[in-house]
Amino acid sequence: MEPKGSVTSPRDIPIPRWSLSSSSGLHYGSFVNSLSSLTPQAGEKASISPRRAYIAVAVLCYINLLNYMERYTIAGVLLNIQKFFDINDSIAALLQTAFICSFLLLAPLFGYLGDRYNRKYIMIGGLCVWLVTAAGSSLVTSSLFWLLMLLRALVGVGEASYSTIAPTIIGDLFVGTQRSAMICVFYIFIPVGSGLGYITGAGIATVTGDWRWALRVTPIMGLVGLFLLVFLCPNPPRGAAETHGEGVTEQSSYLEDIKYLLKNKSYVLSTLGVTATAFLVGALGFWTPNFLSRAQVFQGLQLPCKTEPCNPTDSYIFGAVTVVTGILGGCLGTGLSRWFRNKVPNADPLICAVGLLGSAPCLFIALFVASANIPTTYVFIFIGEVLISLNWAVMADILLYVVVPTRRSTAEALQISVCHLLGDAGSPYLVGVISDAIRRSKPTTHSWDFDSLKYSLLLCPFVGIVGGVFFLLTAFYIAEDRKAALPLVEDPPPPQDPSSEPSMELKNQGDGNKAGQKQP
Repeated sequence: MEPKGSVTSPRDIPIPRWSLSSSSGLHYGSFVNSLSSLTPQAGEKASISPRRAYIAVAVLCYINLLNYMERYTIAGVLLNIQKFFDINDSIAALLQTAFICSFLLLAPLFGYLGDRYNRKYIMIGGLCVWLVTAAGSSLVTSSLFWLLMLLRALVGVGEASYSTIAPTIIGDLFVGTQRSAMICVFYIFIPVGSGLGYITGAGIATVTGDWRWALRVTPIMGLVGLFLLVFLCPNPPRGAAETHGEGVTEQSSYLEDIKYLLKNKSYVLSTLGVTATAFLVGALGFWTPNFLSRAQVFQGLQLPCKTEPCNPTDSYIFGAVTVVTGILGGCLGTGLSRWFRNKVPNADPLICAVGLLGSAPCLFIALFVASANIPTTYVFIFIGEVLISLNWAVMADILLYVVVPTRRSTAEALQISVCHLLGDAGSPYLVGVISDAIRRSKPTTHSWDFDSLKYSLLLCPFVGIVGGVFFLLTAFYIAEDRKAALPLVEDPPPPQDPSSEPSMELKNQGDGNKAGQKQP
């Protein structure tokens, strides 16, 4: 169909296509189409069956689990790596920074490709890079720390392709509350995978006596994920769920996509909130097992690690806490979102704000209680992580319903780039640098090692408060921006007989009004 002009009845055009053509001069969320194109034809079926859609989500969740297991395996064996390479806190943190930097630099490229080319093939190519480089990381010798950093950076290439595109495929398979539920399941595997990364990393290193074996587990499991992705995951048309399989055509340039996103206040402010969350989670996820180990040495509960393998107890416990809190918080956040969304239009950003603002005092208390009582520290860490985990699925859902389908990959990519650039790309390294700077101010002792890391981690509660404020600001604009994108992100109207209603032409008037006109 043409982007402008009259639209004939559905009987004349058996396969309507939805267009967001840049030539139409329309604002985001508005388009030129007949009302009949918003409703399915009689007897029309979705191009992807519900059963196949659920299988696809299961495959994507499995690979997401492996991605985060691999990412946090390093944190689970960090003490062993520091002993093996003889490096301090700030140098050790560069492993995570190198990974995240490549991740964020390539995310915009994969977002651009994901909005224009076959998303399944892009993910397959990225996963192959991830498998090779992750396995290669386990072969590095003690004199080649620079090579380990390079390989960790290349691992980010593979993850950038997957993390940018996978959520948009789920967004094109489901709508409404089903989409919220599937996004919740997908994002629950972030904390679950992170927790299992600590556990498997520490466990494999202890059993084998070599931390490098811990880096070989996820690539082996990844081969299964690659096979499943190739044979069981579809590449649905963009906007397929909203248009009953028809999809949405797009003719805008990348610059137009960026301009569209920057004008979307909810997207911009929620992205800043996501960035604060990434900063908080990145720093805590990387340093908490190490911090707890130093706390036990400070209290005299265990001896300091002199040679590898180091005591893995804290990695086990923190990993288990991360898994449980991720599932509990993710389900609770999605449940609250579904319960309040129809009652409170801005419920989602308010839930995210409560999660971050509530976690700040819990983390603050945990940092200072650690010097006296480890079990109490875990209690406050547990509560804080539950509150942070409220946000995972809700943050992703916000993006999907305030951004039109043909720009979701770009939106995901831009958000990933910003949240990693200003968030977890630098937060582990920044905490490590602050810790080293504080430690150098006094003669080094085990007690001062613990205190220096504790004081540097105080940055995290402060950032959590800032993130909560950004989500509160998002709440002022979310209803308006969601309404602007409503025609393409809400459940379509129920099927109607095309002959029972005349086709109406929607035109974008200069004053913003829409005029209806009967077709002859």
